[in-house]
Amino acid sequence: AELPAFMKELRARGGTTARCLELLILTATRSIEARGARWEEFDLKEGVWTIPAERMKGKLDKRKPHRVALSPEAIKVVKGMEGLHPELVFPSPRNKVLSDMSFKSVFKHMKRDNITAHGFRSTFTDWASEGGVFEPELVERALAHVEKDQVRKAYARSDLLERRVPLMNAYSAFSYGRKQNTSAETAA
Repeated sequence: AELPAFMKELRARGGTTARCLELLILTATRSIEARGARWEEFDLKEGVWTIPAERMKGKLDKRKPHRVALSPEAIKVVKGMEGLHPELVFPSPRNKVLSDMSFKSVFKHMKRDNITAHGFRSTFTDWASEGGVFEPELVERALAHVEKDQVRKAYARSDLLERRVPLMNAYSAFSYGRKQNTSAETAA
């Protein structure tokens, strides 16, 4: 419930780290996925961010690329970073991948020492679960969680990207405190 106020405060902050955190929140990605984002991974016309397998969590031989549905707001965050670095979307002041401590610094300056970047993945899950409109399977795919049931995994080959677009758009609207359309028609 506190996310819209947090996002308003975060949007008022300048800097690469604040924008990276904003994208992390809007996409429910992990810290290293957002901090290591590269221009080649984004298709902004299609609204898709494809994180390569080697940058995903998990056993090396089991990793797969993860496609992330980008809301218009997420696309705007990424476009706002154009021209800073030829490869990295969110370069550090030393033109490297942002440190894993960079978000902690933002939280400290915002006087929000009680939160973590990873906690926003939980916020996303709670929001989706409490709304009861979006299927848990879509939420799990958005989070890039691996199906543990081997039979289901064998048959579930699609990443359901098209069906995740309304989910991510509604979450983005919620994040910025706008009225969201989460009707069953939108979620289907």
